[in-house]
Amino acid sequence: MCPSKVSEGNERGWIVPIGGAEEKDHDPRILRRFVELCGGNAADIVVIPTASQLATTGERYERLFAELGAGQVTALDFDTRRDAGEANRWQHIERASGVFFTGGNPLRLSTLLGGTPIAKLIRLRNAQGMHVGGTSAGASILSEHMIAFGKEGGSPTASSVHLAPGLGLTNRFVIDQHFRQRDRLGRLLAALAYNPFAVGIGLDEDTAAFIRPDNTLEVEGSGGVTVVDASELQFSSMDQADADEPVCLLGLKIHILVAGATFNLHTRRASAGRLAGSKHH
Repeated sequence: MCPSKVSEGNERGWIVPIGGAEEKDHDPRILRRFVELCGGNAADIVVIPTASQLATTGERYERLFAELGAGQVTALDFDTRRDAGEANRWQHIERASGVFFTGGNPLRLSTLLGGTPIAKLIRLRNAQGMHVGGTSAGASILSEHMIAFGKEGGSPTASSVHLAPGLGLTNRFVIDQHFRQRDRLGRLLAALAYNPFAVGIGLDEDTAAFIRPDNTLEVEGSGGVTVVDASELQFSSMDQADADEPVCLLGLKIHILVAGATFNLHTRRASAGRLAGSKHH
């Protein structure tokens, strides 16, 4: 499931995964930046609260985005796969400048939206310039390979992660969220042992990766982003490890990025970005 092709003259929209528990009241800089990216008072944002079991989630984000200056915000929930074929939902996404997936259960998103016309439309619209963000479970669903669930802990084991197909906006990375708070390094490493082509992105809470059309990731928020590059993996024992045995992985490269630092998903180069020029007294 590859991302939709960008036609000549178009630029792909940004992809904005957030690690969950983003600041909503005092200084909601991640959500504010998403609104600005989508056009500020000209923004037309569709909120998809399907991952959440709470009836109030869609309304909450409608209010938040409106308070941050978005011109139009519409919550579209999907309770059945049949909902994903409805013309009026389709039209909302066709004219939106941004789509935002809330948190909850990532498997609810993949089972209700995976393979539907709406999933295809969101990929197509992203290739045409619509920005797509998501928090927590809504972050996990954005890539081709999604971490559906797994175990906490620092050491990878063969059984520490379960993967499912995501939306497929990109195949360049695998996302995990609530990363440091829930000790999820082991399951992200296990996901990369299964798929060393991808870059692992572990997002702390209140922290986002703003990924530009040129595949450069910039960090925003109060926490860190753990980037794991397995492209020079020299050895993996994943094929011989029992389900709960630790897996040996040699040659991984790990970067810890904070707000202002960048990582190019194409060249796999990390940069301190604007941090390099700042002086701390």
